[in-house]
Amino acid sequence: MSRTATRAAQRPALTGLRQRVASVAASPLPLVAWAALVLGGTALLVCAMVPVGPDWLGITGSVTIGATYAWALAARTGGRPVIFGTLALAMGLMAAWVDQDLLSTGASVLVTVVAAVLGVMATVPAKTFPASVRECLIGMGLAAVGAMAAVGFEPAIDVTRFEYLGLGLALIGAEILVFRLGAGLHGLGRRGVAVVAIGAALLLLTLLYAELLRRYGSTVLVDWLLARVDWSREHLGAFPRPIFAVLGVPALAYGCHMRARRRQGWWVCAFGVAATSPVATSLGNPAVALSEVALSAGYGLLVGLVLAYLIIRLDLALAGNAGRRSRRAEEAAAVRPEPRRTAALL
Repeated sequence: MSRTATRAAQRPALTGLRQRVASVAASPLPLVAWAALVLGGTALLVCAMVPVGPDWLGITGSVTIGATYAWALAARTGGRPVIFGTLALAMGLMAAWVDQDLLSTGASVLVTVVAAVLGVMATVPAKTFPASVRECLIGMGLAAVGAMAAVGFEPAIDVTRFEYLGLGLALIGAEILVFRLGAGLHGLGRRGVAVVAIGAALLLLTLLYAELLRRYGSTVLVDWLLARVDWSREHLGAFPRPIFAVLGVPALAYGCHMRARRRQGWWVCAFGVAATSPVATSLGNPAVALSEVALSAGYGLLVGLVLAYLIIRLDLALAGNAGRRSRRAEEAAAVRPEPRRTAALL
C-alpha cells in the first residue's frame, strides 16, 4: 500500500477521534469530574488538618487541588487546560517526591496565586448587590481551598514575603488577563481610569504605609495601633486585614456590579485579588489559629461589603438612578452578556 493510501485511511480515524474528544469536551463530564476532584482534594486536606488518617493525605490533596485549579483557570480564560493542568500536576508531584524546601515553597506560592486569580475569574456579572455578595463568597471560597492546598505542601516560608509575593504575582496575573477581558486600556473611559487609579493608589498606599510603619514608625504610634489590634483580638476574636476590607472586597463586589453594565468592570475586579490573595495565604502563619483566620476574613468581608454598598449607591446616584424605581429600572436594563461561570471567557 502506498503512503498516500495509508494517509487517506488514517484521516477518517483521526476525524472520528477528534469528534469523540469534542463530544466529550462539550458534555457535562469534564465539569463533573473536575468538581469531584476538587471535593475529593478538599476532603483530603480537611482530614490532614484535623488530623485524621495517614500523613500522605495532605500532600495528595494539595497536588490534586493545584492541578484542578490550574486546569480550571486555563479553561476559564480560554487557554489550554490539558497542558497547564498536566504541567501543574507534574510540578506538584515533583515537589512531593523530591521533598526539598525550594520546590515545596514554590509549589505553595503558585497554588496561592492560581487560587487567588481563579477566585476573581470565576465570578459572573451581578445586577444587584446581593448578587455581588454571592460572587464575593464564591471567590473567597475558592481561595480558601487554595489556602489549605498551599499549606499541604508544608512550605518553609517567611510569612511577610510569602504574603507579598503571592499578592504581587496574583495582581500581575489578573492584570494581564483583564487587559484582554476589559478591551485594553483604550476602553477604560474617564470613569474607568479614575476607578483604576484610585484602586492602584489604595493598594500602593496600604502596602507602603504598612512597610514604612513596620520599619520606621514611632514607638508610640506602633504601640497604639498594636493596642487596637490586641483589643480586637481579645474581645472580637480577630482583626480584619485593611487591604482585604478596604480594597479587595469592595473592588470585587463593585467590579462584578459594574460588569453587568460595562465591560470596564473587569479592571475593577482585577483589584479583587487584594481579597482573594490574603485568603489564599492566610494559613501560612502557624502562630495564628484557624478560628482567628476565619473571623478575620468574616470581619473583613463585612466591612468591605458595607463599603461596596456605599460605592455602588454613589455610582448609581451619579448616573441619575438615586430613587428606588430608577434603580429597579437600571437593574432590569443591566443585560451586558458574559459567558456562564463554567464557560470560557475568551
